[in-house]
Amino acid sequence: MRTASVERITKETQIRGALKIEGKGRYDIATGIRFLDHMLELFTKHGGFDLTLRAAGDLDVDQHHTVEDAGIVLGQLFSKALGDRTGINRAGYFVMPMDETLAVVAVDLSGRPALVYKDKVKVRLVGDLQSELAEDFFGGFVNHAGANLHAKVLYGRSNHHKLEAIFKCFAKAMKYAASRDARLRGQLPSTKGLL
Repeated sequence: MRTASVERITKETQIRGALKIEGKGRYDIATGIRFLDHMLELFTKHGGFDLTLRAAGDLDVDQHHTVEDAGIVLGQLFSKALGDRTGINRAGYFVMPMDETLAVVAVDLSGRPALVYKDKVKVRLVGDLQSELAEDFFGGFVNHAGANLHAKVLYGRSNHHKLEAIFKCFAKAMKYAASRDARLRGQLPSTKGLL
């Protein structure tokens, strides 16, 4: 089983996380931002991972440090749990309807960070989350997971549904990309011989 634990302690946040890639969708998440907790809970459930993420951040200043650092820790967890990445599918994508909303996410665990993010959220807050920080969460993730991530809402009305569709797509794309393919056992998924 591929597992990892990470502790990130800064002057702004203290975050402890644990991940099991071949999990059962179990989670124990508390960031101090309930909508972010909800997104990470459904990410865990829809990806079939097990995730513990406990964060204490300077929310009296702003949510930015906590949200971005949660993304950083999630990226570090995946990077550590994936190890040398031999035998994985490496890339995955998913298209998710969430009622009237449709989103698509594609991910490549290439070792190179890149993010293209377009959520079409038009309000400052979704639940208690400063909505502009969703992009910072994914930026933290790609930089520390070594992943390309493209996330886009194609259309939708509800801002809640837009973010939820992205996180569900993210879960399904990561589930496939991180999965092992028996035919690729012992092989690095790259013609370069290096990720």
